[in-house]
Amino acid sequence: MRVVVAGSSGLIGTALVAQLREAGHDVLRLVRRRPAAPDERGWDPPAGGVDDGTFDGVDAVVNLNGVGIGDRPWSGSRKQLIRDSRNVPTEVLATAVAEHGVPAMISGSAVGYYGDTDGRAVDESAPSGTGFLAEVCRDWEAATGRARDAGARVVLLRTGLVLSRAGGLLGRLRPLFKGFLGGRLGDGRQYMPWISLDDEVGAIRFAIENDALTGPVNLTGPTPVTNAEFTSALASALGRPTAFPVPAFAIRAALGEMGQELLLNGQRAIPAKLLHAGFQFRHQALGEALAAATE
Repeated sequence: MRVVVAGSSGLIGTALVAQLREAGHDVLRLVRRRPAAPDERGWDPPAGGVDDGTFDGVDAVVNLNGVGIGDRPWSGSRKQLIRDSRNVPTEVLATAVAEHGVPAMISGSAVGYYGDTDGRAVDESAPSGTGFLAEVCRDWEAATGRARDAGARVVLLRTGLVLSRAGGLLGRLRPLFKGFLGGRLGDGRQYMPWISLDDEVGAIRFAIENDALTGPVNLTGPTPVTNAEFTSALASALGRPTAFPVPAFAIRAALGEMGQELLLNGQRAIPAKLLHAGFQFRHQALGEALAAATE
């Protein structure tokens, strides 16, 4: 297949491009500068521009755009950037998919769509929750509307917490635990819908290659765990104790809304569609994923 990937330089995008090419697919990468390699095509999302010919003969477009949600405090301008960095590129790509008759659009989203599920298990049929991240995800998914209305197969990747030795969540947590500063957050009962990078990338490839898969798809491991369970498992994988739980009030005082939504809320998200479609997870349990990411 011929696949266009937007957001190919990030943690997930880099691994995805490598796996797609290993599987024999032809991959074009969208870049926001002058193209410098044969596989690159230029685009300017705010201006709505994409290099001519980019979508000729393309079978699928993968959209992985968006600035990090936990990199900086949620000021008004940062929250607007979180929205715009997702909605604007998604609308540009959805329009291109519609205008060029691309059969499939595989577009990013997140389990934040469900808000705080408070221990309740949710699959893709669950309604959207409340809060800033739920709102962001609703708008992000809605931005694919032109592609869907044109008849393209649209898959919405509701991604959980990606575990990788290359960075992401573990890149932030590993130094804390190594320095004997790791501990549960609040009461530790909030769920953490983890997924290994291998399974994240494998699931995206699965979505590209399987025409029967459509609509929202939870990209999470089959066995979500609580924060307390995750903390204990990570401490065990790194050979460190967990002596410093962080009180909820301290998280709220230091980080406000961002701390509440990212650290104290949780989603017990189940990958029902992937399991029903026959996707084979490489890492079924958290311990397996952590062992692979911390070895």
